[in-house]
Amino acid sequence: MTEQSPSAGTGVEGERFPHDSTALTTWLTTLVRNREYGTLAELRRARVPTNAHIRAGWYGGDDHRDLFERMAFLFAIYHQGRSAPLYGHGSLGAAARRIGDGTGRGPDNPGAQRLVDRIVASRRIPWRHLQHTVTRLRSCEQPPPSWTGLTEDLIKWNDRKARVAYQWSVEFHTPPGAPGQKRTR
Repeated sequence: MTEQSPSAGTGVEGERFPHDSTALTTWLTTLVRNREYGTLAELRRARVPTNAHIRAGWYGGDDHRDLFERMAFLFAIYHQGRSAPLYGHGSLGAAARRIGDGTGRGPDNPGAQRLVDRIVASRRIPWRHLQHTVTRLRSCEQPPPSWTGLTEDLIKWNDRKARVAYQWSVEFHTPPGAPGQKRTR
């Protein structure tokens, strides 16, 4: 008898199901495209588990259900009242660089700088500060980070080798077009 891979999806007892952040992003953008505003409104209810939260959690597999539910919340916050979905691009650090106004953006904006400082100093995933970042991007009419990339980064948040917070900080402070700028997801 051969052992089945976790991605086989046959429902064999003891089988592990992996996460799929791309599928989550696809489902969420489809909700916007199809104008399923009721489902998006359910996702914005952070403290009340709804069927929409449970569905978002399915994409998290066995290990990341809660994280995927919270990502769906952030996505729904950003897309409130929007009729076209945005997949986003770049990391959260690169996206935070776009926060600001006429007086300055990114590192030149004290509010954006404080927000990034709080995020990168957190040992646990800083959900409240991430929500604030998404809200600020929305209010500045700036594109969000890549939703798929953000999900993957948060999965690796506590992986010391991945150094997610450090990478976000570097990308926040790196001028556009500078040598070494990367991660355009």
